Amino acid sequence: MTTPPSWGRAERLDAETLVAALYDETGVRLTVEGPCPGGQVGAAYVRRPDGHRSVLKWRPHTTVAEVRSGPLAVSEILHADGFPCPATELAAQVGHAAVMVQELLPGTTMDGLDHHGLDQALSLNEALTGRLADHPGIPQLPLYLRSDGPGYCLHEPLRRHSARGAALERRIVAVGCEYPDRLPGSDAVHNDFHPGNFLAEEGEITGVIDWDGAARGDCRFDLVTLRFGLHGTRGAAGVTARLDALLDTLPPEVLRPSWAHMSLRMTDWAIRHFPPAEVETWLNLAERGV
Repeated sequence: MTTPPSWGRAERLDAETLVAALYDETGVRLTVEGPCPGGQVGAAYVRRPDGHRSVLKWRPHTTVAEVRSGPLAVSEILHADGFPCPATELAAQVGHAAVMVQELLPGTTMDGLDHHGLDQALSLNEALTGRLADHPGIPQLPLYLRSDGPGYCLHEPLRRHSARGAALERRIVAVGCEYPDRLPGSDAVHNDFHPGNFLAEEGEITGVIDWDGAARGDCRFDLVTLRFGLHGTRGAAGVTARLDALLDTLPPEVLRPSWAHMSLRMTDWAIRHFPPAEVETWLNLAERGV
């Protein structure tokens, strides 16, 4: 079977239109400098009249209240505790989208990890342990193993892609039937923890960005995300093997649903956004753990 051409793609940020609408809503005037590198939905560098530079982001089809009670609450708690994540300078509702203007952190995104980079990533991940124990109102991380997520983690693309994709989707659903729909725990979970969201200068990580999906849960989920994020990147020999050995020590109630979620997320996304050859590479990785 071939992929139907009607599969939806993610909405992309139209920065110029958004800053004009943001000015109408808030009176804050921003000038767009250009797109930020990487990412699938988009972010842009913006500048205020006084020269202050920031990053413009959006979450379509959501409200500021939802963002403030979830992802923004996570990053604001961490930022206040000294974790290297950006502060949110402005959040406003613009039509169907929640729009954020966030602090521009120093550094540039990383293409991969060497062993020193992995050490830093593991240390940052460990620092998320228990950070939300005093904030039970922040939602737990949804896994979408039995039903579709909001524009990602869609099941039908796998079922329609191929017999191989359909078999993977059935196994993902089976894992979902064994575990809760939301990941238990009181840690902060980034939910997209990979080198493209690490900023670094001269090999030292200076920040972790893109907290749009952050939630409560078990921060070891982010180690699985990191493993998928390293797939196909340029990294030092042995880095992936080190991470695989660490993942082998995780309890099945963490590893299995986390791997199933990332398998669904990445194969669905690849089917809808990437060339066919790339879909096969994500299926290969997914099948190792599901």
